[in-house]
Amino acid sequence: MPVTEHIDLRGGRVCWLENDRDLFAAEPPPQKVDVAIIGAGVTGAMLADRLTAAGRSVAMFDRRPPALGSTAASTALVMWAADTPLTALAKTRGAPEAARCWRRVHAAVQDLAERIAGLDQPCAWAARPEVYLAGSVLEGDDLLHEADARRAAGLPSAALSADAVAERFAIPARAGLVSGDAFAVDPVALTYALLARAQRQGATVTYPADVVDLAETADGVFLTLADGRRCSARQAILATGYEAPRAYLPKAFTLGSSFAIATAPGVAPLWREEALIWEASEPYLYGRATADGRIVIGGGDEDLVDPRRRDALVASKAAFLCASSLNLLGRGDIEADCAWAATFGRSPDGLPAIGPIRGSSALWLASGFGGNGVTFASLAASMITAAITGAPDADMDCFSPYRFG
Repeated sequence: MPVTEHIDLRGGRVCWLENDRDLFAAEPPPQKVDVAIIGAGVTGAMLADRLTAAGRSVAMFDRRPPALGSTAASTALVMWAADTPLTALAKTRGAPEAARCWRRVHAAVQDLAERIAGLDQPCAWAARPEVYLAGSVLEGDDLLHEADARRAAGLPSAALSADAVAERFAIPARAGLVSGDAFAVDPVALTYALLARAQRQGATVTYPADVVDLAETADGVFLTLADGRRCSARQAILATGYEAPRAYLPKAFTLGSSFAIATAPGVAPLWREEALIWEASEPYLYGRATADGRIVIGGGDEDLVDPRRRDALVASKAAFLCASSLNLLGRGDIEADCAWAATFGRSPDGLPAIGPIRGSSALWLASGFGGNGVTFASLAASMITAAITGAPDADMDCFSPYRFG
């Protein structure tokens, strides 16, 4: 039996790949390593990069070629603000604890920016302002209270009036919060660049490799693949994206489907500063520009996982997202060149599941359930690497997979 769910993670045509090319040659698994990572998407790549840099031997396993699962469907707005507003989180966890969680996520974005500066391969990493527009979740005084809470937490965010938003960004007038320290990236190119560096540092990448058993021993864990091959590791990390390891991940972390379109290259810029734009609504719409001038618009979320039902909605959701660009961006002439659907994960507080698996001394979860997949990948890589190398992160309890009971 596989360790994780088997899910067709995406349908339609994404904008990051050319014919789903795989740039990595598969390698046989080593017999023994310090750390085994299950998953070779963006989270697994960040973990491998950091752990090998810290001197650990690493073996990676994926049932697909690297980066061709959820990572290829990511729209890669790299932000520190979670889907659940800070003021809403403060109501359930208290203001000091909520601020601590958000500050740690913010630090993960800054840390990632520093690490990307040392990559040899380009990945279209670019700083962008983030614009969070008033909507059904936050508007009026509630939006101003959110700005106050962020400022009190020491986060780079400020409120702008509707007229000020329109004047600065050349989009329809709507009050909003404007934040710094946000970025855009090509998620597939980023994953490839990180994997290449990890390989140079000694990591191996084995695929297709379906891990069907994890057996803990006195010295760590044995991984067994579907073809019978085995690997021994001192530690194993489940970085399997939205193919959840349900034996270990609590039911509070749920799955749904999201949709996105991208224009042909060369359409951007359509608004100023190429800001990352999203709404304080549920569900919300968002937009960004890519390095080659595509406009990406996403949203239209549905509470369904079945890939046939999800993919059957791609055409109608693409039409919806194109039409929605009028209210979001002030442009009614958006045409989709690519349109896709993807499975994605949610959590009750908009934050990921990161930490040791309950009752285990050798198994870890790195599950980025929430709207900020690339950001949460950086957070998981930083925290788990710190723990494995003997310097535990004081904020890891913020993101415990078991925090909801």
